[in-house]
Amino acid sequence: MNFNFLSPVTDSVLAHKELLSNHTIGKKIQVHSEQIGIPNINNAKLAIIGVKENRNDINYIGSDINFDDIRKTFYSLYPGNWDTAIVDLGDIEKGDSVEDSYFALRTITELLIEKSVIPIILGGSQDLTYANYRAYDNLQPMVNIVNVDTNFDLGDTSMPIKNNNFLGKIILEEPFNLFNYSTIGYQTYFNSQEEIDLMERLYFEAYRLGEVSNAITSVEPVMRDAHIVTVDLKSVRAAEVGERLKFTPNGLDGKEICAISRYAGISNKVSSFGIYEYHFAPKDTITAMLLAQMIWYFIEGVNCRVKDDDFTNENNYIKYNVLIEEEELIFYKSKKTGRWWIDIPFLANLNNKLKKHTLLPCAHEDYVAATEGKIPERWYKAYRKNNF
Repeated sequence: MNFNFLSPVTDSVLAHKELLSNHTIGKKIQVHSEQIGIPNINNAKLAIIGVKENRNDINYIGSDINFDDIRKTFYSLYPGNWDTAIVDLGDIEKGDSVEDSYFALRTITELLIEKSVIPIILGGSQDLTYANYRAYDNLQPMVNIVNVDTNFDLGDTSMPIKNNNFLGKIILEEPFNLFNYSTIGYQTYFNSQEEIDLMERLYFEAYRLGEVSNAITSVEPVMRDAHIVTVDLKSVRAAEVGERLKFTPNGLDGKEICAISRYAGISNKVSSFGIYEYHFAPKDTITAMLLAQMIWYFIEGVNCRVKDDDFTNENNYIKYNVLIEEEELIFYKSKKTGRWWIDIPFLANLNNKLKKHTLLPCAHEDYVAATEGKIPERWYKAYRKNNF
């Protein structure tokens, strides 16, 4: 397996690791070091990768990235009741070109996912999501992306790829593997009306910051349907992060971003998780701790995964049929977890994307709304996207 792109974790981090309590994560994680080499991933479930690429940041001024503080802080935490092996594969250094960095990330991510290892990617500018997405070209026919962000990142696609237009590149460049894109925590004043209208026309989902803060559980069904989760740290309000990451007074607070990370981990579909737009600053312990806790909660979620979406056995679920005008909506509720799904029918005479009946994760509130004659918005968008 080719991991030649990776540089080892620094001696400073390894020295810190040696001083930790035997019960900390640092004593239980296998780490890529210069002395020992790259750890064996065959029995691993999660792999941490740093990507020191930020040259496509629209505000790039030659700054470098260092993940040592994040690693030291994360290693210092205590694990939950986890039974999943974690490895730290070290960092992808800046390549001769940004495309070299993309190639390295894409190659490593594809290899890990093929091995059923979930990469936890630390960046770097968020355009790295494009490379993460391209890793699925040979793995997954249709991909769902959830972006926790203030912006949609559609941008001007006539310009070279940057961290503010990578989604536009994902939509427009072949192969066309994107099925659904959801933005969590967007703030209207950071997005042009043209971008908002385009999100509507493409039947993509967008959840405003206020919606998410008022009902954090609304994030769970969206995460349950995601393959890739990408987090822009600018979505976190300024009071929660260090000086170089203060972007907006309004945003997700520390508890909310950790809850979202946990929902991402719980999802049985999520197979890669990235945290981007980290700007290194010496002695910025608060941002390092926030990222360490986000990683902790994602891993906690992975350890709490429950397989409850096997609907071949009717003993595993309760089925509900709701008639709205001339449309019959079919809901399923898992007896094991109480989670809900809604059926998206396959129309054989149309050139649609799904090719079969698909169950879309939803909430109990969607079922209640349907019984009151309201078609759930998630179902409507998925249905239209499947058939246009």
